[in-house]
Amino acid sequence: MVRKDRALVALTGGTGFVGQMVLELARSRGIAVQALARRAQAPQDHVAWVAGDLSTRGALDDLVRGTEAVIHVAGLVNAADPQEFERANVLGTMNMIEAARAAGVPRFIFVSSLSAREPDLSAYGASKARAEMLVKASGLDWTIVRPPAVYGPRDAEMFELFRAAKWGVVPVPAGGRASMIHVEDLARLLLALIPGGMAVNGHTFEPDDGVPGGWSHVDMARAIGAALGKRPWVISLRPGFLRLGARIDGMLRGAKAKLTPDRVGYMTHPDWVVSPDAAPPPELWRALIETRGGLTGTAEWYRREGWL
Repeated sequence: MVRKDRALVALTGGTGFVGQMVLELARSRGIAVQALARRAQAPQDHVAWVAGDLSTRGALDDLVRGTEAVIHVAGLVNAADPQEFERANVLGTMNMIEAARAAGVPRFIFVSSLSAREPDLSAYGASKARAEMLVKASGLDWTIVRPPAVYGPRDAEMFELFRAAKWGVVPVPAGGRASMIHVEDLARLLLALIPGGMAVNGHTFEPDDGVPGGWSHVDMARAIGAALGKRPWVISLRPGFLRLGARIDGMLRGAKAKLTPDRVGYMTHPDWVVSPDAAPPPELWRALIETRGGLTGTAEWYRREGWL
């Protein structure tokens, strides 16, 4: 059942890692959501599922009909073929913008990536940068959010580091630093942006956990190990070794490989720390989940769900 007494939101990516958390928080607040899904989903209070994907214009028209804001989370983060990023992240965003404009939905919140700051490093980052350009030219009341490394329950990407820490050896890129954010804090920000206003419309935000200067890759790996009660051996790998690892992962797992040449391109960049000048307004949002505690809670979820 969908209630109409609160802001009605059109959500893409509602079955994914970040989208599921957005739905969970929206439901807890009684916010009615229309969510896109490729496959049939179990009924949820305050959620109306719309069957389709980002290439199905009829489904997108149904998704945005009667809504006040779009939260566009869906996107591809890993692919063997760079053209897949173009189809999912660029064309998919263009289709969402066109549907929102046709339906007269004024508010558009786009989840991008810090990798869009360095589009020459990877096809993924380049696709996110092009999608941002479309959003900025849309004529909508837009806000772009560039999350850093997102972790938390249900995450299948950083899970690889947790699994490695369990076995006692965690490979990381040599040097460099990155910011982090818990998925629940990110979802809270996306919901807080729904009303819009002068303080957020036309802005690009880079939220994080509040740790100045972010985390070194080594410290991040050690914190993940500590969350599991382990003291893993952290190996700092040069770009050449990571590229070799990507080739091996591709041979072993094919299209399901997690370490791809494209991913190596941005993993080895030394600075994925958010800019303090791009922080969301503190009166609107601040991170509530301290990362070491958040990592421990994430490890507990992985164990409870049988992932570890």
